[in-house]
Amino acid sequence: MIDLFDGKTTAGWRGFREQTMPAAWQVVDGALTRVDKGSDIVTTREFADFDLTVEWKIAPRANSGIFYRVTEEDSQMWMCAPEYQVIDDRGYPEPLKPVQKTGANYDLQPPAGDATRPAGAWNTTRILVDGSHVEHWLNGVKVVEYELWSDAWQQLVSVSKFKDHPHYGRAKQGRIGLQNHGDPVAFRTIRLKVLR
Repeated sequence: MIDLFDGKTTAGWRGFREQTMPAAWQVVDGALTRVDKGSDIVTTREFADFDLTVEWKIAPRANSGIFYRVTEEDSQMWMCAPEYQVIDDRGYPEPLKPVQKTGANYDLQPPAGDATRPAGAWNTTRILVDGSHVEHWLNGVKVVEYELWSDAWQQLVSVSKFKDHPHYGRAKQGRIGLQNHGDPVAFRTIRLKVLR
């Protein structure tokens, strides 16, 4: 098991398409916390097949996300990497489609049910990525399961916001990414088990 965050420093992280860690992310009360406007962040290491667990807490009305197999050939992280949605389902100021709710395979598949804890409470996410097989878990409940590059996946992508982004979801390895969507969010206990 690899600790991707030591609870004290931002070591092992940097800005997306940047060489340094943006000041918008700080360690606050033992959590990697978005405190200001700025870029998304990614791990300095790349991973292919893994079992990732993350604890996170989001502010009321806020939005963020956890990305995996992030590459950096596009200008934005969301253009290339699948996203595990993190959002205040109940308090977000705009209506949410099912594919925009917490635990969703963002804009492709909705979560199977609502396993969220309220904004301001800690939630636990697990993301299993094994070859083409992906699972999203939320607070011990499996909420999404899919096969990358399958006919079903290709069909979902073709009618999504990613349809015009040829790199989306294609990488077989990449970085773990945390989104700065402009809202307060905190992450802690970020651990990854390499599967192979």
